[in-house]
Amino acid sequence: MTEKSSKILGTFIFVVLISSLIYLVHFSNKKTDKGEVKMIEISGNNLLPINEYMAFTKLGGNSKFDNLTLLEIKERFEKHPYVLNADVEFAGSNMVKVHLTEKYIEAILLSAGEPNFITDNFQVLPLMPNTKFMDLPVISNSSSEEEIKPLAYIKTTDVIEAFKIIESAKLANENISKRLSEINLRKGGDIILTFSGIKPPVIFGKGEAPMKMVYLDIMWSKIIEQNNLADNSEYIDLRFSDEIFIGASEKIGYTE
Repeated sequence: MTEKSSKILGTFIFVVLISSLIYLVHFSNKKTDKGEVKMIEISGNNLLPINEYMAFTKLGGNSKFDNLTLLEIKERFEKHPYVLNADVEFAGSNMVKVHLTEKYIEAILLSAGEPNFITDNFQVLPLMPNTKFMDLPVISNSSSEEEIKPLAYIKTTDVIEAFKIIESAKLANENISKRLSEINLRKGGDIILTFSGIKPPVIFGKGEAPMKMVYLDIMWSKIIEQNNLADNSEYIDLRFSDEIFIGASEKIGYTE
């Protein structure tokens, strides 16, 4: 192939790519209906009912969709605090399909006694009416509790530690993870864990979360669930290296 032919071919490919890009931009911004869109179908919603998302986007009730582009519908859904991404497509028969990818909720974070969601990206989200509650651990008494605001990002040392505990519990034992009900950060003090169905609190302390969860897992399967030793104990202490203590709280001066 001569140099001239090569340049002509390159120019042709460039023109084709530009034309394709213009077509895609035009297609994504065209009106959704070529007539009238009568229905929007939503999937992927787990945190909120469909009608709540529709109300937020002002697409519920008797709303008219025929003046909206696919991009505009997408943007409306992605403005919702719970939505990470919205895939929108025209499905024909006067229907637009919207598939939501919601943000992943790691825990419930208390702020001045009020609950908020906190995502795996450390973003605080408000609990909206009709939110579908999941089985999530509660993070309480953060050192930044009074500064927490919805949609802010809270990545303090103690909240990061709480996340490490949650993830370590998931890796160590599914039953431990499911029963983890509260992580009390105690304003920077020794962290206290509470498990549903288990009487004594677990004095977890700070640091080495994966290792401590391994120790707790060993005790959980061999002592707690089999012999009910925990039912007759006041606390479980994991603060000491390579050792677990079980006994009465007053002996170590433990207080809530």
